[in-house]
Amino acid sequence: MPAPHASSEPAPSRRARREAMAREEASGAERTQVIDVPGHEPQAPRAADERGADDAARRRRRIRKGIIIGLIVLLVAGAWLAARALIVKSEVEAAQRVIEHVQDGGTLEVSVPILGEHAANAASVAVDPVWRLAEFIPWAGDNLRGVRLAAESLDVLTNKLAVPVLDARSGESEEPILQKLVPVIEDNGDKLKSLAADVAGIQQSGALIGPVRAGVEQVNQVMSIAGPLAEFGPELLGANGPRNYLLVFQNNAESVGLGGSAASQTLVRAEGGAIDITTQASSADYQEFVPVDVDVDQSAIDLYSDYLVHHINTSSSRPDFPTMAKITTAFWQRDIAPDQIDGVISIDPIALGKILVATGPIQLSTGDTMTSDNAVQLLLSDVYSRWNSYESPEIVDQFFASVAEQVFGKLSSGDFAPQAMASAVRDGINGGNILFWSANGDVQEQIADERVAGVLPTDNEEETAVGVYFRDESASKIDYYMKSNIDVTQTCEADTSRFDVQTTLHLDIDQAAAEALPDYVKSGNPNWSPTTFRTQVYVYGPPGTTIESVAVEGEEVALKRDDVVDLGRPVAWFETYLNPSELAKVTATFVGDGEFGPLSLRSTPMVQPSTGAVVGCE
Repeated sequence: MPAPHASSEPAPSRRARREAMAREEASGAERTQVIDVPGHEPQAPRAADERGADDAARRRRRIRKGIIIGLIVLLVAGAWLAARALIVKSEVEAAQRVIEHVQDGGTLEVSVPILGEHAANAASVAVDPVWRLAEFIPWAGDNLRGVRLAAESLDVLTNKLAVPVLDARSGESEEPILQKLVPVIEDNGDKLKSLAADVAGIQQSGALIGPVRAGVEQVNQVMSIAGPLAEFGPELLGANGPRNYLLVFQNNAESVGLGGSAASQTLVRAEGGAIDITTQASSADYQEFVPVDVDVDQSAIDLYSDYLVHHINTSSSRPDFPTMAKITTAFWQRDIAPDQIDGVISIDPIALGKILVATGPIQLSTGDTMTSDNAVQLLLSDVYSRWNSYESPEIVDQFFASVAEQVFGKLSSGDFAPQAMASAVRDGINGGNILFWSANGDVQEQIADERVAGVLPTDNEEETAVGVYFRDESASKIDYYMKSNIDVTQTCEADTSRFDVQTTLHLDIDQAAAEALPDYVKSGNPNWSPTTFRTQVYVYGPPGTTIESVAVEGEEVALKRDDVVDLGRPVAWFETYLNPSELAKVTATFVGDGEFGPLSLRSTPMVQPSTGAVVGCE
């Protein structure tokens, strides 16, 4: 048989086949790796992008989740703040109703604890972290902070001061009320001072909405007093050692500048809140025509003569209470006793009558019952018709001393109605019937711009104050019958203002009644009739003005000087002589350029309140 057909090519060896297979496998793997299908990325790069996309998606989900959570937190916080604000609003309104109830005659003993509950509830926002954090939000934050500070202030005033004081008043302890008050003030002094500063600061914010601003302003009026009281009250009441105060009683029946003749003085000592009268004196106890060593501006001497410094009665001539305080202090230390004087307080029968509304009637050593209704008449008229002060001055002195002792007894024991006392003191200060000067420079600086300091404003920024002051030079007590009218009118043209000050004095007593007056009330000047009375009128223009013109009307009325500048103000000084039923009218016109604050009038507190109108530019 023939052999099978065989290829003409030689059969490959096993080694060759293996090598060929290896080459084929390598070529296939290489071809697999380089396969590139159009429109598709290689498998390895496609997996990396997918991982990046997953990461971005996760980030987006986290951001969305954060935003949602943030919105939920904001919504919850907003709802929480809204709810808290409604609660605070409700509590503050309730507190306001309680305050109004007290103002209408409600008793403090019942009202204050209720007020304290509402105040404490409102003030709870002070420890609310959401509320405090929200105070950093622009615009809204200031309003939240204002509400919180007002609520905190009300809480401290009520629960930290008023409640403890009322508790002390109702207690059985015989310790004087002011002694109990001193530690209460000391314990809360730092908080009160801090709140007072914060309230004053937030009041300046321009972001406060109407209701919040009104509330903050009301609270600030109280805290502007409470803050300094907390800072200086314990010191003034002798918490750091005894303090001596010279109490000067001004007699308005003999008008002199700031009020009246400074005819009676009492040394009062305060120690740890306890107040005692230690010494009393009258004008008869002082050397006359021997000036005290006090540095007084020459302008004051030019206007009031050296009587200002060598008669204690006329120490109140210049309308500047620090001047009077230093003169009376020097008189006391020279002629009575070398006591340290830490302050001077001035009060007159007009203020005393208001204080008696709070204390109730007092019994005098003479057997009289003095009330708020008869105080002025007893002290400024009846005392002279009952006793001849020339013949029995000791009786009259004892009468005034008895009044001082009884009133201070009521004050030191706390035997008075607090709200009525606060009203009486406020009215007395606003009327110029109560004045205070402190030897403590920090205290004096604190009160310098207040009415109680008895200092005319030195500029026109807050107010443009005109002053009209009287000084009786008849050695009489005729001003119980003197009436006065003061009209002040401002006229504005461009940058110039004109101030017309017209003053009328009327001796409202007929000739027969004048002749029947007690000798001590009649004119004591031997150079003219006992029923002719000389009164000086001093008109102080606004700072920055000059006198444009003066005019007089009446039988004996004359301009004395118009070239003196005192206390930084131009002064027109007039002299009037009045017989019973006569009138005298004097007019001074001042002009000045620039801006002027709201127009106001300061004048001598008269027994018969001055009438008239103050009309500023519209």
